[in-house]
Amino acid sequence: MTDLAHLRSDFPILDQKMNGHPLVYLDSAATSQKPAAVIDAVADFYRTTNANVHRGAYTLSNDATDLYEGARAGVAAFVNAAVGEIAFNRGTTSALNQIAYGWGLYNLKPGDRILLTLMEHHANIVPWQLVSRHTGAELVYVPHTGDYALDLDAFADLLDERVKVVGITAMSNVLGTINPVRQIADAAHEVGALVVVDAAQAVPHMAVDVKAMDADFLAFSGHKMLGPTGIGVLYGKASLLEAMEPAEGGGEMISDVQLESSTWASVPHKFEAGTPPIAEAIGLAAAVDYLQAIGMDVVRQHEVEITAYALDALTAIDGLTVYGPPDTANRGGAVSFTLADIHPHDLATILDQRGVAIRAGHHCARPLARSLNQPATARASFYLYNTPSDVDALVDGLQESREIFGVA
Repeated sequence: MTDLAHLRSDFPILDQKMNGHPLVYLDSAATSQKPAAVIDAVADFYRTTNANVHRGAYTLSNDATDLYEGARAGVAAFVNAAVGEIAFNRGTTSALNQIAYGWGLYNLKPGDRILLTLMEHHANIVPWQLVSRHTGAELVYVPHTGDYALDLDAFADLLDERVKVVGITAMSNVLGTINPVRQIADAAHEVGALVVVDAAQAVPHMAVDVKAMDADFLAFSGHKMLGPTGIGVLYGKASLLEAMEPAEGGGEMISDVQLESSTWASVPHKFEAGTPPIAEAIGLAAAVDYLQAIGMDVVRQHEVEITAYALDALTAIDGLTVYGPPDTANRGGAVSFTLADIHPHDLATILDQRGVAIRAGHHCARPLARSLNQPATARASFYLYNTPSDVDALVDGLQESREIFGVA
């Protein structure tokens, strides 16, 4: 197994106990832990360089601006985008709302279709629902197959000239399914539709190249990839960003303001109203540097191996059902499951008493949960700092849960 155990010492939060047990953190799909390098980068900014960016005619502001714009350049290179194609915001949800309101609100009309998948997080559903109310466009959904893959036959049947935008998660936060984004994009572009990719789960865990994907728009969050909370990324093809309207107005994003109208700043600044997340962007840049030093191929290989180990161990537990592809080549490290008739919240509580942190609920994907006929699942999600001993602790806790609830 790819050995990244030495990295655990880079994460201060992991060196503690919870309820008398060593902390086993298995909720990275919700938010990742932060290495000292990221924590230090944020603290150092506040300690030495704190000033607003783009606005000050003094050295400290110029230094802060250089760090902020350097962070943009680093993030752009990480996903193979041009610097001007990267706008910072609060997170994936914010970015997807910007796309829905900045592009969808002005380009959709009655008779048009918005094609989403049943795997989508609420962040890539609810904004389109709201925009559909304003525009009259129809929402349609692609189901998944019995083996938790996207139903490509159904996608082909639903895709026609009425479809103007296709929204797709690159990696499901519930099933772990890795979707064939480039294949989807090629088909969508043939009928003139744009492709919006929710890459919140993909960018932290595998190499993502927006050009190779041919995504028109793509969104991801810093806090899921070792960075701070409160920072996200909107990628858009330059021509689309130039034509798109901003979804937020205020300071910084303008070129000029008259009493009756305003003109916008150049891309990407027209999408960054107000004081941007400066320290958070610097922390995200440090996270990118950390991941690049390891290598995203190494990160991915480690997760393939730790997920395979977990799937083997979990499926050996009597009464446990895993929801997601069994082949680790086609999935990420988010593993959702149920155990007999024990409620996932009860499982999470019992595991917490052993220091094991997992997620329980619908994972902000209720349409998907309903398609699985499960109102809630438990979810263990893995990242580069997890080890086989973390999986063993999870399994031991689940076996104890079976005993507590008298599962035969």
